[in-house]
Amino acid sequence: MDSRPPLPPFTPETAAQKVRMAEDAWNSRDPNRVVQVYTEDTRWRNRAEFPVGREQVRACLQRKWATELDYRLIKELWACSGNRIAVRFAYEWHDQAGDWFRSYGNENWEFNAYGLMQYRHASINDLPILLEQRLFHWPPGRRPDDHPGLTELGL
Repeated sequence: MDSRPPLPPFTPETAAQKVRMAEDAWNSRDPNRVVQVYTEDTRWRNRAEFPVGREQVRACLQRKWATELDYRLIKELWACSGNRIAVRFAYEWHDQAGDWFRSYGNENWEFNAYGLMQYRHASINDLPILLEQRLFHWPPGRRPDDHPGLTELGL
């Protein structure tokens, strides 16, 4: 089985690295890239969806990014212990009508010994925002290193 370092048990430093790697993958908006960090039999809770396995996760992500346009995400480590990481996040996006949202949430992750995520439990809330309230303005893709994180933005 391929491994995805850093591997558990996580320290605050290695957990923060894992969180940033996840943020970068999700900001690619490439479901094929994102699913590679999950076990073949991964189990998710994502809003009202409960995909099991990479193929269902891939389909979930394809639906997500077909409706959540101009998606920009910031993740931040909340806590870690052993093979588990807790994350808080916010992302901005707009729908087909051009209405903007900031989605806030928390994730609980559990990894296997190879550093692949086997469980992802996400709770997410959407807040309508005005265009001028947007805070995430980098070009599509990876958040620049000098862009503020959630804490710096007061989120």
